Parts: sequence; structure tokens; C-alpha cells
Amino acid sequence: MPVVPTREILSRAFAERYGVAAFNVVNDLTMEAVLAAADELRAPVIIQTSVKHVKMTGIDAMYAIWMAYAPRTRVPVALHLDHCPEREVISACLAKGWNSVLFDASKLTVEENKRQCIEVVAEARRYGADVEGEIEGFKRTEEMTGSEAEQVQSLDTVVDFVKATNVDVFAPAIGNAHGTYKTAPKLDAQRVTDIVKATGVPVALHGGTGMSPEQFSDLIARGCAKVNISTALKIAFMKSGYDYMTAHPDQYDPPSIFTAQRTAVMDMARYHIRLFGSEGKAWT
Repeated sequence: MPVVPTREILSRAFAERYGVAAFNVVNDLTMEAVLAAADELRAPVIIQTSVKHVKMTGIDAMYAIWMAYAPRTRVPVALHLDHCPEREVISACLAKGWNSVLFDASKLTVEENKRQCIEVVAEARRYGADVEGEIEGFKRTEEMTGSEAEQVQSLDTVVDFVKATNVDVFAPAIGNAHGTYKTAPKLDAQRVTDIVKATGVPVALHGGTGMSPEQFSDLIARGCAKVNISTALKIAFMKSGYDYMTAHPDQYDPPSIFTAQRTAVMDMARYHIRLFGSEGKAWT
């Protein structure tokens, strides 16, 4: 089975300075399409699930979908729970078999975040799973005010958090946001370099949709081994369905629209995998 620890996928990418795409899937179709694209390009990939979709689908059903597709791939893959502040959901996903979780306690004080994150890491280790940590929340692009830099924690605070919790990957705020950027984001790339140099752990890049190829390449070279892609997948999935029905207004044939959506999601995944330099990096 190609399912491997998230840590193994990211440690190789971190050492060789390429990025692994971490796609937030929304259903079985998008999960299968992403895995098919990664398999075709011989690229390791991380499948991410949001708390909302895990709850909507159900943990058992979501994991069953994963187990229906993951063993068929020929490349290293891992299942990740994204942005979860709820300890009970984290515990349930770890017990079921998720390979890693992002404990998002960014709304808590740094000290309380750290205290609970230490507990989450200990829990994850019992299952052979990994943990991503963050101490600065990520806004949506429409919520950005320009004052986000004031909310960034000091490098010393980041180093203390990473070393105290022993997280496997850290997600810093560098001017990035979730959603679609109206203009090119101004990113503090130096902060990635500083964090990587001071901690030695891979960095996760959030809010990737809409960044320029040059920004991706620069950040990956600095140590962003995990690159999250969510909005781009949703756009590909939703727009392709809309376009299909616009072109075929009287054709109510679900398999036809599903085929169009699968093609669009695969194209989106191929683009990002190649952009991040992970094509051909599979080792299994």
C-alpha cells in the first residue's frame, strides 16, 4: 500500500527542496481525480479533508472513500485533516487512520495553544501520525486589512513553540490568506527562511491559490515543502459543472457532468504538481 507517513513525504521534499501539493478534496470524485493525476505524474501527494467535509460526509464514510482509492495508487500518499480546532474530531480522525492533522488553536493564547498542541502530538504519536502546528490564524482574502503584520509572532516565539511541541511541520503567516487574491499578495518570504533556519522543520504554505509561479518557486526553495491548494480545486470542480450545464442545458446525465468535473480537477492537479516540482519524485 502506498500510504506513508506525512512526515516521510515532507522530509524528502524538504531535503530536495521541491513542494508537495496538499489538495483539499470535497468528495469522492475530487479525491479520485487528484490521486489519478498524482499517479499519472509519479508524484507524492497529500489529500486534505476539512472539518466541515469530514462532518458532512462522516468520518467512517470519508475514510472508506480514502481506502477505496489510496491502495490503487502507485505513489506515496497521505491523508491529512486540515485546520481543526476541535480536539474530539482530531482524536476521532487519528483513531480512524488519518496520517496527520493540523491542530488549529490559533484563536487561543500562544501558551494555551502550545500546551494543547503538546497533548495532540503525544496522541498522534501513539498512532504513528504527524502534526502540523500554527500560532497565527489565516484570514480569508476578503478579510485582509493590511495590518496582519502586527499579529505575527516573533521568531523566538515560533522557535519556542516548534521545539516545545515537536510538531512535524509549521504553518506561518507571511501575508498569505485563504481564498482568491484580488491582487498579487505581498509575502514575507524571508520569514520562511528564518523559521526554517532556526527550527529545521518544513514549512506549510497556506493560501496558495493565486500566488505567482515565481512566488511558489521562491518559497519552496526556502523550505515550504507542503503547499496547500483548496480554492483552486473548488473553482475547477464547480466551474466545470456550471460550464457543462450551460453548454448542455437539457442534458440531465450525472455521469457526463462528473466526467467533465473529473477532467477539470485532474488538469488543476497536474498544473500544481508540475509547478511545485514534485513530478517524478515518487519513490514507491
